[in-house]
Amino acid sequence: MNIINFTPLSALTGGLLIGLSVILFFILNGRMVGISGIASDFLISKDNRIDNLLFLIGLILGPSIYTFFSGQEIEISISNSLFLLIGGGVLVGFGTRLSSGCTSGHGISGISRFSLRSIIATITFMIVGILTVLVTNIL
Repeated sequence: MNIINFTPLSALTGGLLIGLSVILFFILNGRMVGISGIASDFLISKDNRIDNLLFLIGLILGPSIYTFFSGQEIEISISNSLFLLIGGGVLVGFGTRLSSGCTSGHGISGISRFSLRSIIATITFMIVGILTVLVTNIL
C-alpha cells in the first residue's frame, strides 16, 4: 500500500472547500452542483448560461491558480490511447444521462441530501470503477 502521497491536511482542506462550494452554489443559484448537468445546461439551455460558463472556467483555471499560489507543479501523464480516452468520455456521457447525473452530482450533492437514487448511483460508480481497474490490470 502506497501512503506516501496521503496528505491529511490538504485532503481535509480540499473536502471542506468542495463542501463549501456546493453550499454556496446552492444558496446563490438555487441548484445542486453536478458537472455534467452544468456542462449540459451550458451547451443546450439558454438559462444560466453565464453562471454555467463561469463555473466551467473555474474548473479549468483552478489548477493553474493553485500552482501559482503554492509554487507546486501539478504533474499529469496520460498513458492510454486517444481512442480509449474518447471512448471512455462517450461512455461517461452516456452513463451520466442514464443515471440522471454524474459522480459529482450524485456523490457530493445527492448523498448530502440522503437521496436514495444518488446513494445507489454512487455505489454503482464505485463498483464499476473498481472492476474496471481490476480488469484493466489483469489484461
